[in-house]
Parts: sequence; structure tokens; C-alpha cells
Amino acid sequence: MKMSMKKGMTFGLAVVMAATLLTGCGGGTPAKKEEPAKSAATEISGTVKASGSTALLPLLKAGQEEFQKKNAKATVNIAGGGSFTGQNQVASGAVDIGNSDVALDPKLNDKGLVEHKLVGIPFVFVVNKDVKVDNLTTQQYVDIMTGKITNWKDVGGQDLKITLIHRSPSSGSRATIQELVLKTNKFTDTAVIQDSNGAVRAAIASTAGGFGYIDAAYADASVKTLAVDGVKYSLADVAAGKYKVLTFGRMYTKGQPNGATKAFIDFVTSKEFQETYAEKSGFVPLTKMPK
Repeated sequence: MKMSMKKGMTFGLAVVMAATLLTGCGGGTPAKKEEPAKSAATEISGTVKASGSTALLPLLKAGQEEFQKKNAKATVNIAGGGSFTGQNQVASGAVDIGNSDVALDPKLNDKGLVEHKLVGIPFVFVVNKDVKVDNLTTQQYVDIMTGKITNWKDVGGQDLKITLIHRSPSSGSRATIQELVLKTNKFTDTAVIQDSNGAVRAAIASTAGGFGYIDAAYADASVKTLAVDGVKYSLADVAAGKYKVLTFGRMYTKGQPNGATKAFIDFVTSKEFQETYAEKSGFVPLTKMPK
């Protein structure tokens, strides 16, 4: 009887040990390890300071408003001043973004600035609504802006003095017209100088015989837009490569941007923002710029 009990106890102990060994070797169901909790998306915060091109203000103001709606803890401050002002201020560290409608000034090539293409900027020539001219050739534009032609009667209009109203030498708009139209020719010194696209438009609207150039975003019913070599500005003609008085709007940063600055640049160059606001603001979305 005692022998039978010992054998039974020995067999039971063996079964328990075997089960323990099987569990230790993975025969049982292992306990699940808890997955680390996923970190929440980083919230965008901080202040972004930008200055420069007045031509880009209508688009960037819309970007500022929409970006701040989506990012309550971020603030974007945008000022004008002209393209070269924007380039110089970002180079000096006074602002985070320098907005420009011209390529980087060669004098700043060693400042570590990074270019971010923003949008296509078309420029248009406009006149006082009473001027009886609708189209000029490229050469006629050159002759007017250099002072060779000074009366509208010499280009098919009425006997009326031409008053050139445009921007200061620090303006990106002026530099663009110099590069695209005048080339090696020089602007006449006989001109009225204004400090913004809006001021140029207003002065032309109120000056008999007034003539000048502005970013297409600023053209409205207060002035008359002229054709260039028979082609009047339209988005379709830009995309087709027929209308050529245009350049890229650019945003410059000192080094690669990060934080709220990078987030704002990514936002205004996104397909969603561009397709909603670029054309509405008078610009050409990057996707529709001629290759």
C-alpha cells in the first residue's frame, strides 16, 4: 500500500515538472507585451516673421489667415517693403522668410539663403482708362519706358503725354520688367515713383496718360490692361507659353527652415492651398507654370 502511494506521488510530481518545463520552453501561451503608447502629433507653435515683395502680399495674406486658423498657437507676421528688402532682411536674420519676385541678389550668394519657389507671378502693363490704346509691341514698351516715345499719338493713341508711373530701383517688380522686357536698356529718369503695386495702380487711374506695370493680382477695373504683342494676360496663355511677362514668386530662408517656418512654407506651397488661392489671388499655381 505504501509502495503504491509513493509511486503515485512520484508520477504526479513528474507530470507537474513536465508541464512546468513545457511552459518555460514556449509550449504555453506567452503573455502579450504592452505596446508603447503612440506619441501625439507635434503641435505647431511659434511666430514666423516675413517681409519683402508687395506683389506677393495678396496670396500670403490669405495663407497667413488660413494657416493661423489651422494652427491656433502659431502667429505669422507679413510685411512688404520690396523684394530686395526681404532678401536683405532674411540674410541679416531680421526675419525668418524673405519674399521675393526676383532671383537672389548675387551679393547675397554667400549668405546661406535657400530658395523655395512659391507661385508664378504674371505682370501686366496698365494705362489710365481714357488712353485709346489696347496693345503694344515689346519694342514699343521698351521705347516708352526708356523715354524714346513720350506721346500716345506715336503708338496709335490720342495726342496725350505719356506719364510713366512705376517702382523704385529696390523693387522686385521693377527688376523683373528690367530683366524680361528692357534687358540691357535703362529706364528713363522722367517718371513718377511709387512704393507699392497698389500705389502705382491708384496713381495711373488718376493721371491722364498714365502708364506703368503692376503684378496681375493688382489689376482691376480702375485701370486698363494692355496686351503684349497681341496677347493679353490669361492663365491659359501663361500655361501655353504664349504670355511671357512673368516670373516666379520665391520665399528665401537662411538655411533649411524648421518648426513653424517650415510648416508655413509647406502649407502655402501645398497643392490644396495653391489650387484654392493662387489663381483667385491673381497668380499662377506652380502646377500650371510652363515647363
